[in-house]
Amino acid sequence: MRQGLWVATVMSLPILGVALVVGLAIGLLQALTSVQEMTLTFVPKMAAIVVTFWLSMGFMTDLLVSYLRDSIAPAIAGG
Repeated sequence: MRQGLWVATVMSLPILGVALVVGLAIGLLQALTSVQEMTLTFVPKMAAIVVTFWLSMGFMTDLLVSYLRDSIAPAIAGG
């Protein structure tokens, strides 16, 4: 169970990190320019998340497959 939670954490780190950085940058931009538009925060953050997910999909798939092969499959097989 602990290893499964760790795999989920490692898989989510790139997306959450990019969302944090983009959110902070847009928040700083809004504070400096006094522009309080909701779509200004939502659209760039979603675009950055989609791009990051697309770029890190191979890493996430490899991590999940290795977890399945090393931990889940032997537990199902009884080993």
